[in-house]
Amino acid sequence: MKKYAPFLILLLLMPSLQSGGWGFYAHQKINRIAVYTLPPAMFGFYKSHIDYLTAHAVDADKRRYAVKEEAPRHYIDLDHFGEHPFEKVPRRWKDAVAALTEDTLQAYGIVPWHVERMYYQLVKAFKEKKETAILHLSADIGHYIADAHVPLHTTENYNGQLTGQHGIHGLLESRLPELFENNYDLITGKALPFEKPLDRIWEVVLASSAAVDCVLYLERQTHTAISADRHFVYEQRGNRQVKAYAPEYAADYHQRLNGLVERRMQDAIRTVGAFWYSAWLDAGQPDLNKLEQRVLSPEELKQIEIEKNRYRQGQPEGRPEAD
Repeated sequence: MKKYAPFLILLLLMPSLQSGGWGFYAHQKINRIAVYTLPPAMFGFYKSHIDYLTAHAVDADKRRYAVKEEAPRHYIDLDHFGEHPFEKVPRRWKDAVAALTEDTLQAYGIVPWHVERMYYQLVKAFKEKKETAILHLSADIGHYIADAHVPLHTTENYNGQLTGQHGIHGLLESRLPELFENNYDLITGKALPFEKPLDRIWEVVLASSAAVDCVLYLERQTHTAISADRHFVYEQRGNRQVKAYAPEYAADYHQRLNGLVERRMQDAIRTVGAFWYSAWLDAGQPDLNKLEQRVLSPEELKQIEIEKNRYRQGQPEGRPEAD
């Protein structure tokens, strides 16, 4: 029997991808374009696996349907702890646990610390020259970094449920990229490495948090400006009709945001590339043409099948999924 490369087996086993938003469509776009930010010594390897990195950019969201601990890895509700600049939240994990307890952190999100943890896992994979781990971790860390660039991933009011704006999460990170991404300039230039991954991801999180009030305020303006009978439409998605924000409503909100979604996607692309690049540098710049390949074990293949089935059938673990 022919032994397929692990990344190909994973790609074949995962369910087909839907067109979505920052959960699917934009996540895939961010990982894909981040490949083009890499230096020549990395570009050939990442380009040869660009379809894997694109497809598996959304594995972390699918994992929410099978792994109880997954949800808080995607966000941090900073405003639960006070007002910007959130001085009550220590930046280092051990300090944050000592000050706030791990249960509290898990309840309100851990995305910056999870990104740091995955960064050092990626460094280790580079050092050990393990192709499967490099690809898996590169795709996953791209997802979490992209999530950290979404303002609504940094607030308890993540879906407008506290201000009568239910549904804004899907509008901002799904509907707007879906409708307007073709007009975005996502060519961002080359990735720039950094020295401290935790500091870099905290910069991202704080920049996202600073935009929360703007995101909410401008949607309220659109809500008032567009008559209620023109807020939503029904669109055909596959075999079913779904309720979606009307293009007119989305366009008004998008215009008021004045390029915010495009800028956050641009920064996400730069940051994903920078994390890949910096991890490779920290690992000693290994030759990516000489990596160890392996075939997934029966146990690993079984776990993939379990997660795939739960994703198709189930409700995600953790707090209610934003729509």
